[in-house]
Amino acid sequence: MSSDAITILKDDHKNVKRLFRDFRRTSSSREKQSIARRAIKELTVHTYIENEVLYPQIRRLLPDLEDDVLEAYEEHHVADILCAELEKMNAEDERFNAKFIVLIESVTHHIGEEEDNWFPKVREYLSRTQLSEIGQQMQELRPSAPQAPSESASTDE
Repeated sequence: MSSDAITILKDDHKNVKRLFRDFRRTSSSREKQSIARRAIKELTVHTYIENEVLYPQIRRLLPDLEDDVLEAYEEHHVADILCAELEKMNAEDERFNAKFIVLIESVTHHIGEEEDNWFPKVREYLSRTQLSEIGQQMQELRPSAPQAPSESASTDE
């Protein structure tokens, strides 16, 4: 597995987008519940390692991206709230599908901004060594990352 920070995050994005596609394709409440649980776990871990490692490093190394990083923190906050609410819901709840679709739309927008707008800037200005070091830090943190919103210290950042 690559230790390049951007490659790691793009792999996470692919996994989440696959789960989103699977959710949209099924009509089974049981399958939707299972897919949602997996997506919530993936998103919880992903946002944690970005918030704890990548974003602080980008703010320090690329101050021109400060506004992008602050927006990304807020997009994570919205996703965290939705995930926390979904974690407590059952797929039979009348608002479950609607809430998960809002999560899909919000996260898909966030992924697009990262991959299309600021990942290219990060790759342009940081060396391979820097990206590898950040990626290694993210990978080291991943096993201890919260697996569910209820395990996170707070969703109020």
